[in-house]
Parts: sequence; structure tokens; C-alpha cells
Amino acid sequence: MRRGRRSGCFTIVAVHSTARGPALGGCRLWHYVDSRAAVRDALRLSRAMTFKSAVAGLPLGGGKGVIMAPDPVVAGEREWRSDALLDFGDTVESLGGDYVTAEDVGTSSRDMETIALATRHVTGLSRRLGGSGDPSPWTALGVQAGIEVCCERVFGTRSLAGRTIAISGLGNVGGRVATACAEAGATLLVSDIDPRKRALAEGLGARWAEPDAVLSAPADVFAPCALGGLLDHESVLRLGAPIVAGAANNQLAGDEVASLLMERGVLWAPDFVVNAGGIINISVELEAGGYDPRRAGELVRGIGTTLERIFDDAAAGGVSPLEAAMVLARARLAEAAGG
Repeated sequence: MRRGRRSGCFTIVAVHSTARGPALGGCRLWHYVDSRAAVRDALRLSRAMTFKSAVAGLPLGGGKGVIMAPDPVVAGEREWRSDALLDFGDTVESLGGDYVTAEDVGTSSRDMETIALATRHVTGLSRRLGGSGDPSPWTALGVQAGIEVCCERVFGTRSLAGRTIAISGLGNVGGRVATACAEAGATLLVSDIDPRKRALAEGLGARWAEPDAVLSAPADVFAPCALGGLLDHESVLRLGAPIVAGAANNQLAGDEVASLLMERGVLWAPDFVVNAGGIINISVELEAGGYDPRRAGELVRGIGTTLERIFDDAAAGGVSPLEAAMVLARARLAEAAGG
């Protein structure tokens, strides 16, 4: 980690494992309370990215980049943002290819173009620049596949028609998940901290709920698609749905919460399994034969098959889906390391 020499921002890149090849992870730009919070987030996210790649069977390690932004950014915000991204690019370049970045919360494909001015090790650039474009649609596709598998386990059918799905967070991924579920015939209850997202909700015919109410609202599926840490010992007791499957990273405040969900009879789809669509898509971009969106789609839809295996393993072993997913991840990491 180092101070950005242009912007005065605090830039962190955390690499949890490179046993399976270059570490791949997004660049998150966020307002953290202090540098310690930013470091903790980078470490937690890099760990999740490692397990995400391993469970998906990708030849990649896991990492995460974090830029701690001033809060608020004052006059000259556009210039500060550009400088911060270039600083981040310098940091990535200094790692010599051990870490490859992509977009994440707070950044976009356009930001990746700015970072690419300082480093070659960036993915998710626009198709006109030879990249695979915005990974959000692919992440949303994987989440939808995960929701369908969960519905089959709980209700006996993958069909979302007539299901009530509560979605927390209508960002790049959450908005697409909501759109896909609405097109599949689901009834939506949605929430976001940004009131401007009401326009999307209205367009989808969705009911709007305040952020602190959507988790406990009666529903068939709760899909957390904002930031992580939402599920803890207190909030799990308020869940209004028998299924939790969403795009947010690090949904559990602690690993022990997975057992609490199991005890309550809530089926939780491990976040690093169902939200792997973006990184799967980018892995195709890195393949020697070049990017093929059809291959990317096939691999992303395979998330459903992986989740089925995890649920089967969990049921057979009498353990939570988290434990089953971690066993699979660690086995694949050990295999990649030659252990």
C-alpha cells in the first residue's frame, strides 16, 4: 500500500492467493472512516475473491484494490478522481502482473480506461478497446441462476413466476437482477439508499421499501445486492424470506452466521459462488484465444450447477452451504498449489 503521489489518496492492493495464477480483483473506490477500515475491507474482499475464483474453477488467484476517497470530495472532484485512478494504476503496474484489476463498487468501465493509461494489467475495458466491457450483466446472470436453483430447492421449481423477490440495492448489478426477475414474472419489492432509484422501481412495477425494512418484509427470496456485512446475529432473526441469494460480497458479518441461517431454516447461497459471473466473464477475456461472449455465457450459467453441487454436499455432510463451498474452494486451491 502507498500514498498516491498525485492525489493524496490512500491506495491499497491486497493479494490473498496467487496459487492459481495472476490475482484478479476489482478496484473499489469508497469513503472509509479511516485507513484501517480500508485495509480491513481490502483483506476481506481479496479473501472472498480467492475463494470465488477457486469455486468457479478458474486459473486465477484472488485480490482486491481499494482507493480510500476523502469524504466529501470537494472542489476539483473530477480532477481528483482521475489522479486517484492513475495512482492506482501505478500501484497495479508496480506489481508486475501479479495483480490484474477490474471495476468494482464506485468505479466503471470508463474508470478502467483511465487506469489503463498507467498499467497494462487491467480488464473490463470496452469492446472497442479489446476488452469484454461492463461485467455487471454477467454478474447479474449468475445471481439469477443462483436464485433459480434456490427456488427449486425450496419450492420445487426454478420458475420465478409469481415469486416475491425483495432486492436490496439497485446499482449496476442489483438493477439488472431486478429487471431479469421482473421479466421472469416475479413480483418485486426493492430498496436503495439512493432515492433516485425509485424511477427504476416504478418502471419495473416494483414496490418500494426503505432500506431498513426490505430485509424483514415477507418474500420468497431476499437478494442483497448492495454492500456486505448485512447478515449478522440480529438481522438474521428478522429475515422475512426462506431464501437469501444476492450479488453483495461478504454478506455475512461472520462465518458463524451461516450456521445460524441453517438453524433458522433459511437457504443461503454463498455470495462468492453466485456473484462470480463477472470474474468468470473476465477470465474468458484473459484466455489465449481471445474473448468469446458465447463461451462466457455458458460458463456463467454453470454457476447454477456449481451451486447444486454445494447444496448436495452440504445436505450430505449435515453442514451449512458455506462450509461445503469452503471445502470445495480449499480442495481446488490445494490442487492448484500441488498440495
